[in-house]
Amino acid sequence: MYVAAVFLPLLGAIIAGLFGRALGDRGSQFVTCLAVGVAAVMGGLILSSIGFGGRTVTIHLAEWIHSGSLDLAWSLRYDTLTAVMVMVVTSVSFMVHVYAIGYMHHDPAVPRFMSYLSLFTFFMLMLVTSGNLVQMFFGWEGVGLSSYLLIGFWNERPSANAAAIKAFLVNRVGDFGFALGIFGVFYVFGSVNFDTVFAAAPAHANDTARFFGHDFHAMTILCLLLFVGAMGKSAQLGLHTWLPDAMEGPTPVSALIHAATMVTAGVFMVARMSPLFELSETALAVVTVVGASTAFFAATIGCVQNDIKRVIAYSTCSQLGYMFFALGVSAYQAAIFHLMTHAFFKSLLFLGAGSVIHAMSGEQDMRRMGGLASRIKLTYAMMTIGSLALAGIPFFAGYYSKDIILEAAFGAHSDVGRFGFAMGIAAAFMTAFYSWRLLFMTFHGQPRADEKVMAHVHESPAVMTVPLILLSVGAVFSGFIGYEVFVGHGMEAFWRDAIVTLKSHGALEAAHHSPLWVKLAPLVVGVVGIGLAYLMYLSAPGIPRVLAGAFSGLHRFLLNKWYFDELYDALFVRPSFALGRGLWKGGDGAVIDGCGPDGVAAAARGVARRMGRIQTGFVTHYAFAMIVGVAVFVTWYMIFHLR
Repeated sequence: MYVAAVFLPLLGAIIAGLFGRALGDRGSQFVTCLAVGVAAVMGGLILSSIGFGGRTVTIHLAEWIHSGSLDLAWSLRYDTLTAVMVMVVTSVSFMVHVYAIGYMHHDPAVPRFMSYLSLFTFFMLMLVTSGNLVQMFFGWEGVGLSSYLLIGFWNERPSANAAAIKAFLVNRVGDFGFALGIFGVFYVFGSVNFDTVFAAAPAHANDTARFFGHDFHAMTILCLLLFVGAMGKSAQLGLHTWLPDAMEGPTPVSALIHAATMVTAGVFMVARMSPLFELSETALAVVTVVGASTAFFAATIGCVQNDIKRVIAYSTCSQLGYMFFALGVSAYQAAIFHLMTHAFFKSLLFLGAGSVIHAMSGEQDMRRMGGLASRIKLTYAMMTIGSLALAGIPFFAGYYSKDIILEAAFGAHSDVGRFGFAMGIAAAFMTAFYSWRLLFMTFHGQPRADEKVMAHVHESPAVMTVPLILLSVGAVFSGFIGYEVFVGHGMEAFWRDAIVTLKSHGALEAAHHSPLWVKLAPLVVGVVGIGLAYLMYLSAPGIPRVLAGAFSGLHRFLLNKWYFDELYDALFVRPSFALGRGLWKGGDGAVIDGCGPDGVAAAARGVARRMGRIQTGFVTHYAFAMIVGVAVFVTWYMIFHLR
């Protein structure tokens, strides 16, 4: 069961990828959905056995690397953290696979798409079940490769190709930091196996490492390098620019990447490495500040975006910020709790958006929608549930997980904790505003689309709506069901040693004793945000235009995503192109080729051209040349041989 849950998606990917033409579209869909569906059932059984059964399982698959003191085996390591991730990844992935049957049914490359989806799922499962950092890096890079293939799936579109390349390159920046962190862990501990490293971590708590002529706290260096990798994969501020562009991929890809899999890999990695992060207050402070800043930053952009998928994408970026500042205040359990609930309601929102796009014949601009509530009632109901959960309205899933994060940040009683709480409250207000702005612009008011488009608006088929209904169950009940075991009184028995927290880091415990105003603040700002969205987009729809005109600079700043793309283009992209062009033209072309093969060839051509001029075709010229030659020869002979 433990092995099959990981490798069944790989088997489905191989069959659909290699034999897709023989199987056809339906055959490929059946094979991949069956494989991931069985894995999802096993994921639930594994969570029951590991998380609630109090077990920890390690399965040795094969010997892998033996080089000096580096000894690595290929194994599957199951504890509660792994079991939760396997359940979330397989269940959401299965819903996405089924949904894709309907969404992609007109595409000419269905087997390839289904193969990529299953391959993506396998690499994510390999990442979360790894027993050492190198195996985790294998899954980490595999997820990056699969995301490149999926984002650029419609490779006939230049925008999709550019988005895929951008995601790949930006993630390489983070991955470089992650790789350095792995090297650092081996340097300090002499091993990259989790059990060995975690057992030895307390003994190395005060180690220092000499770097650029100075001594630094070793754990801080290691954790910051690992966190750089997490920032890239989980789209934190600075390495976030790939995330919105990833919307160029098909909507099922958006749901899979942005809900339960790739973007949560960084959150999982930091939680997995909690025994190291707990030994560096500096690293935890950096994680908190970056996460809180990301939550606020992404929420501001989400308030003004008009593409329905981009609004949800920036929402994902903001919610990941919540998870990271929860990690930073040592509330790892709360971060994983929000990861789990977020997976259900965010995949519901993405797939719901796909249903809207399907109904609107491919239209994604919310300014050309409106009046859809009566035409696609089921999709409207599902997206309303997802928006209620995202806004943190009682008693939906987001209410339980987001509130405990804010309470933990307040309960940390530290400057960075208070910063996280303040940014989180502000982001909660904006989250409620933009999520209901999306609902009101899409489903309410007068239709703004062409009559021809509106005439064809229809509800999606059952193969697309049934996954929405199942995900909505998670969006409603997962918070209520999971609260006690994830972050409540039963969390110690549930998590055991899967997550390590020092006794001095009691933010999560203090969260349960927060003042009443702290507990009510997220709800109050959420209701105010929904009310403001109602006022601006239903009651007085002229207000947004007036505000955009009155604050045109701010509106343009947010609409252009704080100009991060333009900044990076000026700082990195253009100089890189200029350097590359200079090395190509001046170095490779002028120096290497000019003095090498091209230069030799040019010299030979020049000599041949000059020699060719002698061949005039006139007999008198040839006779004159012969006389000159004879004269030269006779002169040479007389000078050197008749002395």
